[in-house]
Amino acid sequence: MDRRNEESPSTLVKALPIPPPLPSHFNTRFHQKSKIRGLCSVSNAVNSSMDRLFDEGYRADVSILTDDGGVIYAHANILGVVSPVFKGMLKKLKGRGRNRLKSISIRGVPPEAVRVFIRYLYSSSFVEENMKNFALPLLVLSHAYAVSQLKRLCECWLEHRLMSTENVIDIFQLALLCDAPRLSLICHRFILSNFKAVSASDGWKDMKESHPVLEKEILESMIDEKERKKERTRKMNERKVYVQLYEAMEALVHICRDGCRTIGPHDKMLRDDKAPCQYAACKGLEALIRHFAECKMRRPGGCVHCKRMWQILELHSRLCANSDACRVPLCRNFKQRRRHQSKKEDITWRILVKKIVRSRSINGAPFFSLESA
Repeated sequence: MDRRNEESPSTLVKALPIPPPLPSHFNTRFHQKSKIRGLCSVSNAVNSSMDRLFDEGYRADVSILTDDGGVIYAHANILGVVSPVFKGMLKKLKGRGRNRLKSISIRGVPPEAVRVFIRYLYSSSFVEENMKNFALPLLVLSHAYAVSQLKRLCECWLEHRLMSTENVIDIFQLALLCDAPRLSLICHRFILSNFKAVSASDGWKDMKESHPVLEKEILESMIDEKERKKERTRKMNERKVYVQLYEAMEALVHICRDGCRTIGPHDKMLRDDKAPCQYAACKGLEALIRHFAECKMRRPGGCVHCKRMWQILELHSRLCANSDACRVPLCRNFKQRRRHQSKKEDITWRILVKKIVRSRSINGAPFFSLESA
């Protein structure tokens, strides 16, 4: 089919939602042995009554004209029952002579695809090779003549078996034109995931000439997707830091309240052969506390490690619900010191606490106040 004669596809949705699931009865059959076998109704009974009726054209009253000048004979009753579009067309031709064949032209698609399409209307079956060769024109025909079951079959074949870097642009454009939103979303995702190979295909070059607006929208969505990916990565890394901070707060209470039996008292050497403590941050925090106790530059701005320890103690005091009974050093002092902090500094700490609590909740663990008792 000539891409230059097609109508302009509808505007792309730049945010890519997850494609909607197939209907439940399709999903059940779809996953029996392979992703597509359950949907295929391959015709092995070519001598069945319906197949014979189509092949022999017995008492056919409709002639379907194709591009190569060929004629396919069919029956108005069958076409009208399966397709409401055919039913409307035949109704208009009803008064044009009772004994004359009603003539319908189907142009713009391969004649053999028309034959496969009409055969499907008779028996609801197809030969697998025909679907491989004519999935795209069958999608167009099933959409144009409102044959919903065949349309879903074509979409599934294109999605799971036939989509490649060479034809995805053709499938994408037809999905937009044939009102197949799930297929168009999957094509869009496929293009973004394989952009380098797809942009070098002949389909992309033809689209660039015939539909430059669509090309522009795909490129814009590519940029948007990269930005969203960066933002997701940034947020994930940020959340990871907040979760680590909360784990450090838990380990601090554990060390100061219980004393970690795995690591040992402060006057003992750290042992690597011990089983790991249940608190992931315990060992690193224990080493930081030992340094803080021995460092001669313990002022907040004097040592990088000590500065980090001061910040951890400050953060704990803001998370602690009972400073009077807390065994973490300086917890109560930090709460009293807060009165002398600037408003800007106080707001910064409040925001940090809120993000830590939220990140902990998002990761599935309920938040609880860090207390010594």
